[in-house]
Amino acid sequence: MTAQHPDFKAEVERLAYTKNYMQQILNESQRGLQSAQENIRKSMADLDYLDSSLGYNNILANARFFEMARNQKEGLEAIQKKPYFARIHFQKTGDPEEFLYIGKTSLFHRETHEPIIVDWRSPVANVYYDGRLGDMEYDVRGEIHKGHLFAKRQYKIQDGELLDIRDIDLTTNDELLQEALAGKADVRLTEIVSTIQKEQNEIIRAHLRQPIIVQGAAGSGKTTIALHRISYFLYTMGEHFNPEQLMILAPNKLFIDYIGDVLPELGVDKICQTTFTDYVLATTKLKLKLQNPNEQLESLVAGEPQQVASWISEMKGSLYYRDVIERYVQKIEQEIANQFEDVFIEKYCIMRASHLKKLFLYEFSYMPIEKRLAHIKKVLASHARQKKQAILITLHKKYDAALGRALDGFRDDEKRRRVVTKFIDERDERIPAIEKEAKSTATVYMRRFSKHNIKTLYRSLLTNAELLAELAPEWHYLEQQQFLQAHAKEQWVLEDLAALYYLQARLKGIPDEWKMRVVFIDEVQDYSLFQLAALKTGLETDMFTMVGDLAQGIHSYRSLTAWEPVQDLFPRASFRTLQKSYRTTIEIMEVANKVLAQMDEQLPLVEPVVRHGNVPTYIEAPSFDALQIQEIFEAIRANGHHSIALICKTTAEAKTMQQALKDKKIASQLLTENESINQDLLLVVPSHLAKGLEFDAVIVAAFDTPFYDTKVDRKLLYVALTRAMHELYLIGPTKNTFLLENEQM
Repeated sequence: MTAQHPDFKAEVERLAYTKNYMQQILNESQRGLQSAQENIRKSMADLDYLDSSLGYNNILANARFFEMARNQKEGLEAIQKKPYFARIHFQKTGDPEEFLYIGKTSLFHRETHEPIIVDWRSPVANVYYDGRLGDMEYDVRGEIHKGHLFAKRQYKIQDGELLDIRDIDLTTNDELLQEALAGKADVRLTEIVSTIQKEQNEIIRAHLRQPIIVQGAAGSGKTTIALHRISYFLYTMGEHFNPEQLMILAPNKLFIDYIGDVLPELGVDKICQTTFTDYVLATTKLKLKLQNPNEQLESLVAGEPQQVASWISEMKGSLYYRDVIERYVQKIEQEIANQFEDVFIEKYCIMRASHLKKLFLYEFSYMPIEKRLAHIKKVLASHARQKKQAILITLHKKYDAALGRALDGFRDDEKRRRVVTKFIDERDERIPAIEKEAKSTATVYMRRFSKHNIKTLYRSLLTNAELLAELAPEWHYLEQQQFLQAHAKEQWVLEDLAALYYLQARLKGIPDEWKMRVVFIDEVQDYSLFQLAALKTGLETDMFTMVGDLAQGIHSYRSLTAWEPVQDLFPRASFRTLQKSYRTTIEIMEVANKVLAQMDEQLPLVEPVVRHGNVPTYIEAPSFDALQIQEIFEAIRANGHHSIALICKTTAEAKTMQQALKDKKIASQLLTENESINQDLLLVVPSHLAKGLEFDAVIVAAFDTPFYDTKVDRKLLYVALTRAMHELYLIGPTKNTFLLENEQM
């Protein structure tokens, strides 16, 4: 069928031309790299004998060229085996028709400047993702361009060889999307750029100077959209932002490892990738031993009574708690303001307390408290220098006048000599003393203001009954006592980090290296409002891209349960929803939707794209049998599927199951937050850690700890079910173990 396409031969030749031209550029880049390296070496060697500025300029110029050549070389090498994935036949109004080939990076002919490959992030490439055939418009930096799209074409290229061509029109199913979705979990993330859908493209290219909130169903491509939006952001706004000023906050280190291959492929390799916990600890430089945030979830799942702990967790994530911390900051601010007194050099008042207070409370109020004090010290030092001159001039005049009077006013030589000597001695003592005092006036005066220890301040709030009653007067006595009792022993939890970060931001400021200008948050439903508010305050920006799914909010006892409060916090934000799932088959999604329908949030059911597979299999088993799991694992592998996860509810059960597998010499890996995934093994995963990941096939097992009909368990089960791309097995004593008692499977 492939070879029958009328343009197949011509397209093979076009691909060969592109590859040959790329190879020429790569050869030139290699020579450029060697030349730049040689020039740098020569400049370094000659530095002692040259004018130093000339030597350094040579080094800088060659280093910049070296970086450019290396970047171009790396970019082209990354796409050698698949230079492009699509083509549009397009005519911009007033210009001739052209064929534009779309790939992961751009390549222009050196002499004609004609595009050989167009970057997928360029404005005209948007025509491919968004444009219907016929007359259409596209936006270039706010200017609307019109044109006509005659045809869209997709290519299947593997290892530099053209395998297939498909012409796309309105009636054609996107077969390449179907093939990509049918592919393996470990390659899908890196290939998503060729199959971005219209609704995903709209979010990727949404207004880059405004925040955006995305409620995306499981498998809707939230993570890949966030990653591609980062890539698009740097392509479009790169001249205004360094990659180091962009940060993606991931749910855990396992997730960072999972996306590790994607960002370099998208041309993004310097962006800060971290977790909220690691970011706050790095910013505050605090050494805290945090309780594992999943321990509380596990105890909730185990049904342990957690009323007080849940109340405290929920409250610490609220904007009310933010207000309590803000009152604390204002109390500290007022205490500092009350310490200001008039400033003197000797007996001369050089600045009034009221003026210093005004500077501190009003003029410099946009700064963190300690930075205000640092600025006031500079103002005071400068003012002391100026006033010193005025004081010295006044004193010199005063002593000159006094000496003149003494010389003229006494007839007695001895008396005149005594008075003159007295004035001279006094002058010669006072003036150097004033000069010396003026130099240290600012330093000595500012010693009254001590530096704040964020950890100590916060611990005071957690343990001081009088302070708590003052800052949280709305709490009744019992709540205050429960709060104090819970913190009698020093123990740090995730929910404390927002308060610590907020105190750092308001008192000391966020260090420049951690002052990110743009933030991308994945799994944002697991954040509290205070966490988001603290980040917004500390970074002094609202340029956040936030993607999440309330149906997967397994930490909802301490985090988001609705999007409206987030929209209130980010009033400029646009809100988008993605209801299509590209991950799972229709048959798997039907089962997951049964669980989704039981949730309190009343979220709309997920729409799977038209891709069929096996009906999920329920296997009745009274207890866990490692050999039975091995049989299922081998059957899945026989079907050609590679990444396979055994998901259970809790960490304890995951450990028990993995030990049973080990005892039977079955190769498996217990996934932890800090461990890289080995796709060759059967992966044993607690449900809370599975969030954000996907696998070719999933076995959900529940024996000792079934999924109960509770808010948290429904979400954990939904997460587990929606990790599977192609095959899903449920194994346990009854269907009710999976909240599917009446379902036919």
